[in-house]
Amino acid sequence: MRLFRRKSAAADPPDPRTAWPEQPVPDDPAAAAEAFWHGWFELLPMVSAALGEGEPHRVEYELCQLVEALHPRLHFSLERGRQAIYALVVTGQEDPEVRPFTDAWRAAAPPDDAIWEYHDSVPPVPDPTEVTVNLGEHRIALADVRVAAQVDDDERVVDVAVFHPRFGDLDDDARRTMTFLPLDATLGERLAAERLRRVETAEAEPAGAITLLELRELVRGLAGGPDENVGPPG
Repeated sequence: MRLFRRKSAAADPPDPRTAWPEQPVPDDPAAAAEAFWHGWFELLPMVSAALGEGEPHRVEYELCQLVEALHPRLHFSLERGRQAIYALVVTGQEDPEVRPFTDAWRAAAPPDDAIWEYHDSVPPVPDPTEVTVNLGEHRIALADVRVAAQVDDDERVVDVAVFHPRFGDLDDDARRTMTFLPLDATLGERLAAERLRRVETAEAEPAGAITLLELRELVRGLAGGPDENVGPPG
């Protein structure tokens, strides 16, 4: 149930020639974070009702405004939680200029509880091999992804080439999505950004390719242990 910050609430679609207006960046990340959480708690009854009725789009515009006021380059999503029922993810996609705002947002966040948990980067899924991605008419099982991984031991990073047997059925944009999505699902956004150096799409299955769970074990080992957002190995 991913929600994107740029969706307009207007009844008519905007003229595509019209540039998105420049949004101001707050001067004080801590004050912006405090304002976010004040707005979140005011909005929470509406959010809970929309999610409970399976209609998250009802609060999309309000959440877009709330996140954009924190920083205009932030993205967010509502997800199923790992421990709680729901998760709110607010991410700057590892942009260092935005990191002070996600740091302040996370520092001011309430404690996780049985209903909500909060993440300042996209977390990994417990088992990516159980995930199937719908891309238009295509259903892409991540269990079939294979990855060629070349480790740079000095830099403690990995260059990868990602292959899926359905790549030939996809257009360029979809192939690009399916190159990066399995990596974020497996490692989480932050660990992927820290430890993956070059990422390529493979047209044929590379020799010696490994599964996503094997990639997770490899990268976690380079990072010195399990990432804090990753559960036990699958």
